[in-house]
Amino acid sequence: MCHVVYSSTIFQKILHEKIREFISQISIIYEAYRLIRNILRYQVVDLNSEYAAKVLDKNHTGLISIKQIPNDPLLGPYLVSSSLLDTNNTKAITKNLVDKFGTTGHINIQKQIRPALIQYYENQSAFNLSKCNQIRGCPVWIRSESSLIPTLSVIGNISKSTGVLLLNGENDSATPVQQTFLLQQRLTEVNHPDHTLITYPNLGHDFYPSPQWFAENGPIEPYVLADLYAWLGAHSGFTNHAAAATHLPTTTSIPHSSNSTAK
Repeated sequence: MCHVVYSSTIFQKILHEKIREFISQISIIYEAYRLIRNILRYQVVDLNSEYAAKVLDKNHTGLISIKQIPNDPLLGPYLVSSSLLDTNNTKAITKNLVDKFGTTGHINIQKQIRPALIQYYENQSAFNLSKCNQIRGCPVWIRSESSLIPTLSVIGNISKSTGVLLLNGENDSATPVQQTFLLQQRLTEVNHPDHTLITYPNLGHDFYPSPQWFAENGPIEPYVLADLYAWLGAHSGFTNHAAAATHLPTTTSIPHSSNSTAK
């Protein structure tokens, strides 16, 4: 997701006042255009099924050992209750899994694990919450998020005089980079003259180095902030301190960056 950070020194000293003047003319679009249920399905079902197949199934048999799950940081929370996981009792957790899947050996990823993930997703996406939940948020937030119109449905209506910047980590496990490509494609279809897409290899949801399967927590990489600063500078007309803006195009582009250089 795109983060605008105003607290860094470079923004405070150089762009703080200018941002107020031009921010209403600039649109920085979040790539999470899908409804919250679609995002949850990707996170819970699709990503974890792929993780089980590509990482845990080392022999490419379509099966994984039931013994792999209790200590697995990704699958465990979706297949075992949190109260049981918190006990760290591997024996009890394994027994629970044996009872659940009816075997002490191997379980099929597509026929057993994926359906279990779908069931977890369906329970979570029912959103029958009466109070805030640390894992999935609060009812007010969920209702608000669920009522939003998908960005893909409206991004084509953005004024051609409004610049659009799309940023996405290529290892974003929360909102896949393919979603951002669809937003960029829509802007191209309507001939929007001023939109820029930058993707970042090896960066996750928070623009911090992360594996494909989950987001690591950490500060936004400086070269991401440099790209953001250059784009803001170029679109504000405040170019004295935005030398990097010279290589940010003002027409449609799909730059890929790992070192803040737009191609």
